[in-house]
Amino acid sequence: MMQTVPGLGDAAGSADISPGDTLKCHSPSPSCLWVAGFGACSDPGWAWSGRGAAPPQPPTLLRAPWVSSTDGLFVTDYFTCTPRKLSPFRSFASIELFHFHIPEDTVIAVWNLITFKEQGGTFGDQCPDRSITVYFRSGAPSVINPLHTHFPRDTAVPGSFALTLAWTLPNRTTGVFNVTSPLPGDWFLAAHLPKDEGKISVKGLYEECQYLFQPQLIVQRMVNIAVLYPGYFTEQSMAPHNHSCLYKVFVPSYTSRVLVEVLQCRGAEGCPLWLRVRAKAPPLHNSTALDCQEHAPCQLVLDLPFWQHWYYVLVEKHPGVPGTVSFQVTVQLTDCSRPSLARPPFLPSSTSMNMPHSFGSVGGLVLGDSPLPTSPNGTKHPVSIPTTSPASELCWPVHPTLRNELDTFSVHFYIFFGPNVSVPPDRPAVFVINLLPMLDSGGVLNLELRLNVSSLCGENATVFGCLNHEVPLMSSDNASVTCETESLAGFLLSVNATASLSRLRIPYPQTGSWYLSLRLLCATEHGFEPCTNVTAEVYLRAYLSPCINDCGIYGQCKLLRTNNYPYAACECKAGWNGWGCTDNAEAFSYGFQLLSTLLLCLSNVMFVLPVAIAIRSHCLLEAAIYIFTMFFSTFYHACDQPGIVVFCIMEHDVLQFCDFLGSLMSVWVTVIAMARLQPVVKQVLYLLGAMLLSMALQMDRHGLWNLLGPSLFALGIMAVTWPPHFPHFRQLAPSGAATATRRPGSAGLSTCAQEC
Repeated sequence: MMQTVPGLGDAAGSADISPGDTLKCHSPSPSCLWVAGFGACSDPGWAWSGRGAAPPQPPTLLRAPWVSSTDGLFVTDYFTCTPRKLSPFRSFASIELFHFHIPEDTVIAVWNLITFKEQGGTFGDQCPDRSITVYFRSGAPSVINPLHTHFPRDTAVPGSFALTLAWTLPNRTTGVFNVTSPLPGDWFLAAHLPKDEGKISVKGLYEECQYLFQPQLIVQRMVNIAVLYPGYFTEQSMAPHNHSCLYKVFVPSYTSRVLVEVLQCRGAEGCPLWLRVRAKAPPLHNSTALDCQEHAPCQLVLDLPFWQHWYYVLVEKHPGVPGTVSFQVTVQLTDCSRPSLARPPFLPSSTSMNMPHSFGSVGGLVLGDSPLPTSPNGTKHPVSIPTTSPASELCWPVHPTLRNELDTFSVHFYIFFGPNVSVPPDRPAVFVINLLPMLDSGGVLNLELRLNVSSLCGENATVFGCLNHEVPLMSSDNASVTCETESLAGFLLSVNATASLSRLRIPYPQTGSWYLSLRLLCATEHGFEPCTNVTAEVYLRAYLSPCINDCGIYGQCKLLRTNNYPYAACECKAGWNGWGCTDNAEAFSYGFQLLSTLLLCLSNVMFVLPVAIAIRSHCLLEAAIYIFTMFFSTFYHACDQPGIVVFCIMEHDVLQFCDFLGSLMSVWVTVIAMARLQPVVKQVLYLLGAMLLSMALQMDRHGLWNLLGPSLFALGIMAVTWPPHFPHFRQLAPSGAATATRRPGSAGLSTCAQEC
């Protein structure tokens, strides 16, 4: 069964997936490659194997059947990451994040997901099976919500794809995840264990089960993909054994329309060809397509293409068509700054078109930095094709923003002559926000619009803002109200006299150029129409922050790093959950937090009795240690609370160290005082214990042997020193005031009174 998963496929944000037990692609052959999108395999799209099957072998370098003028070869690249220990999910701060980079012209990417257990340095055959969830997303980390909590208001949640790995062997499992024609650039994998049941275990009593996860990536990319140049006609002859021809064309900025046309098609059955086009990656079966046999002329038009990206053109033969099919293919790009003219019909330099300097060839052509005097092999000089475009294809000036970096994920984007901007009635106001790769995708993109109501002069007008990635939406029709077209989708903001403030938050935004188009429309009986003689004034604020609202008062924003990739996430407390710690479904009330804090802090009053007994017995050193423990334990627990009832007199780390040291020293001096030792020996043991315990706490404050070691050692000393005195215990028993202090729980202190 085929289903749509948002956020992972073509530029529109969807891809077909086909779940199954084994990899769907068959063995490569001259007519069947590892490219499901090109009709080479039975089930195109996504396929996943999770039944312990061995990972697929890297595909062999083969000749691409859709390129007949040049040899198309596959190049296989292999990437791997170091195994990492997975943790139960509490928040995004507890996940393990893996970063990969997929090169351009990749036709298939295969992730080999390896998971194994360890316990005490060996394979954890006795460890329980715990499911592992893995998330995939292109361009930025996945925004996950496995606990189904509520997101903060005005938050846009980008889509991602998730799968769960099941265990097939006692200590190991392997899964395979295929992406056909993946988007190039950064890809992120996030993995975690299920949420812990909340059981408390003592560290060090038994060997902990560790679950390690290691993803590996195998990509197969094609080299020497034929390049189409705008305005040129490229002749192609598809041999009987070939099924398709693949091209690519670079779309520069300020392009409003791409027209791809197949001409002079000659075959045994008319023009038995399919024309498919897709941005950024080779086309899939669900990409924009046209059947040339049913449409004459065979023209495929793409409005509002992505700027500064490659577009891939696939000319595919109908199944079962015999003989050779010859045709011509051409591409026309409409410059939206001059909508009445197509782009110049000559071969421009790579600098003028902002093209990458490294790309494929057309019939052996390698593009230089200057126009060629003669036509390339297999490419004819074009005839100028005048184009007429409606007024809606005018592209208005794009206003840049000034980037001001304050700190990690703390970036403000300032508008020249802003922050108040004017939105005229006859055209949109367009602004661009540039997010840097690897530096900005780990934070939150915040956008705020505030309307100056007095600027409307009483008109029933609304300012619509459309935030789109990689291309601005500059349409005069109702697309300004929905921020959607057939091939483009964006985020909508609107402000008017009733609701003058609008916010938008995008966690983990994709990097690149984000365009904000502001359009002023007036409400009429027939819907929204352009206003007349009204100019709206809008306060615009755009900035990048580490977390949403700094995680509020019930959370802490943590800056994390995976290798060289930084990102931020909230860690919530006091029962609050959610991406911004705003979900109070399981939150503790203020009264409950106050009562818990008071009970925990006031429990240290129990130290008053031992302190009084020690002072009365002239055990001043022991009394000082009990007072030290009582003081720091009280204020440490007052500072260590998870909610808002918190009171800290020092840094949390200092209070924790003093509390742990005082607790261990209290046990140490009490047991040593009960031993029958000379005063000098006791003083030496007190000092030696203080130094050793400080060292142990600095190494591991939660270690089990921090308490068991000193206690067993002191009890051993007491056991050695007391037996010789057992026959004379009655003669050595204290009397008078000291005997009055002998009660349950104070035997050690009574002995201290006698020894001191």
